[in-house]
Amino acid sequence: MKTSVKIVLYYSLLLTVGLGWSQQTAIDSLKKVLNASKVDTAKVNVYNHLAFEFKESNIDSSLNYALKAEKLANKIQFKNGLANAIVNKGNVSIILGKYDEAKQHFEKAKDLFKSLVNEDDGNKTYVYGLARCYSSLGVIYSQQGNYYESLNNYQNGLKLYQKINNKTGISKSYNNLGIVYKSRSNNIKALEYFKKAEKIQEEIGEQTLPVTLTNIGVIYFEGNKLEEAKVYYTKAEKLFSTTQNDRGLALLMNYWGDYYIKTKESAKAETYYQKSLEIYEGIQNKFGAALALYNLGTLYFDQKKYEQVMPLASKSLDYAREIGALDQIYHSEKLLSDIYEVNHQPELALEHYKKYVTARDSLNTMESTKKFDRAEMDFEYKKREALFQEKSKRQNLMLICSIVGTLLIVGLIFLVINRQQVKRRLTLQKEVAEYEQKALHLQMNPHFVFNCLGSISSFIVQNGTDSALKYLSKFSKLMRLTLEYSKDTLIPIDKEIESLQNYLELEQLRFHDKFDFRIESSERVEFNMGLPPLLIQPFVENAILHGLVPKEGNGTIYVDFDVDNGQLVCTISDDGIGITKSASIRENSMKAHKSMALEITKKRLEIMEATISKSAQIEIKELEDNNKVVGTRVTLRLPIQYIQ
Repeated sequence: MKTSVKIVLYYSLLLTVGLGWSQQTAIDSLKKVLNASKVDTAKVNVYNHLAFEFKESNIDSSLNYALKAEKLANKIQFKNGLANAIVNKGNVSIILGKYDEAKQHFEKAKDLFKSLVNEDDGNKTYVYGLARCYSSLGVIYSQQGNYYESLNNYQNGLKLYQKINNKTGISKSYNNLGIVYKSRSNNIKALEYFKKAEKIQEEIGEQTLPVTLTNIGVIYFEGNKLEEAKVYYTKAEKLFSTTQNDRGLALLMNYWGDYYIKTKESAKAETYYQKSLEIYEGIQNKFGAALALYNLGTLYFDQKKYEQVMPLASKSLDYAREIGALDQIYHSEKLLSDIYEVNHQPELALEHYKKYVTARDSLNTMESTKKFDRAEMDFEYKKREALFQEKSKRQNLMLICSIVGTLLIVGLIFLVINRQQVKRRLTLQKEVAEYEQKALHLQMNPHFVFNCLGSISSFIVQNGTDSALKYLSKFSKLMRLTLEYSKDTLIPIDKEIESLQNYLELEQLRFHDKFDFRIESSERVEFNMGLPPLLIQPFVENAILHGLVPKEGNGTIYVDFDVDNGQLVCTISDDGIGITKSASIRENSMKAHKSMALEITKKRLEIMEATISKSAQIEIKELEDNNKVVGTRVTLRLPIQYIQ
């Protein structure tokens, strides 16, 4: 079945406000208040509350009350009521999958709340409204694949919730951040945020706790820890029975279906997919319904119940096209192509396969296009800023010249010329340092690839074709990540962790699980911190080849990222044979080549120090316990640098 990463984002990130008391009780009470209200501002507030309550069960009613609130708020110039009405309209647009429209609503509401906060920054209601806007924009950017913008908005929302000590908002922000990290395949960081959210939600009795429990279950499921996943899914299902969160329950039903597919219990999987579909269609949620239809169709296809697949796949594709869900279009087109091929309709099979390829290519290019657009906007901004600064300098210079006379002009011209020469010299020095860094990086990549290819060669000889194919698959994924980020001076720490994870899994295959590994990142490491690519891998490679492989029995490698005294600290430690014994073994053996990884890495650190004028140190230490060597630890202390 298709992994539901994006559907997680959609439903759990939308929970940026509380569920409140029982929905029907709340609606009945609000209608009584509305009938009794004589003041227009009170009516606006009730309309907005009704719009919020109906968004879980009746989208049309929710939109109707939001429009009534907007109209009356505009009439009486009630800015806070107007902003909340626009937020409710945005929520409806998100549920209907109209993300561009939703973004316009939340941007407009954000501007209104900002002006209210500027007028009265001590008003918690205004600050809370602004935080909701940031969180909702984070939802939209997540759906559009712009994860850096999504993280920025969630971080802004979190700061505002913390400012007013709104624990409900804080817990949901943690949940949102966890989901974004999960969508970027950083499950370690995602689980940290989910656990933070769970702790607060249990403390305050927050009704979105089952959503967080579901997310934690998904992390364990994807890590193949099925028993842990089942525990969290069961807790979530029990709590959902006490809330009015139909979208969250439908999503959980879908995950139960995936779970039972994994445990080869097809009948149960079918039951849960059907439940998920019924709930989604009951609340007119085409995004989720498209996924449930696809999952059912795939299940029937695998069971060779071909006559049942066609209507499900077609309806899934119709829903996906209607809301513009490119990821679902991609999967549904492939399923239709497969079923037409089985039914011996090659022309239709080919037609849908072409559409599947088009959707796949669009998904692959979408992210790179967005990166290019952001880089282009940054370039234009910097260019305009440089032109503005240059114009200001000239105007100031002309004013001074007209006041102080010819003699001062000559002196200023001399100073300007001298300054430009110094600046040009410093610029050239910096460029030389940057090109040296790139040259060393290019040295590093062939070294890394050469070692990996050597590993593959020996793996083919030792393990046979099937195992080698598995090894090559992981190697290709690692090469894709390496090539994608090797052109950058800095890469995000979560990408470095992902590359290390792939590399260590490759080496585990190669050496028949000779060692285990653990990679951790502390809470002090921020998401936009970066480090040079391929900086950690050589030390991990040395730990495996020279520390753990010669060791009798299995071993473990630990990689930790932390922040200490204003520096990014990367620690690579192992419980291998140690430096001294490893050196002795190498002296007594025939060496095919001289390793340059450590030498190149030290040179890269020297150039980094010279370029940014901040210290970068490396320490390699043999670990001892009661005068007995128990391993090796490498500690890198790097200047903190942020990815722009």
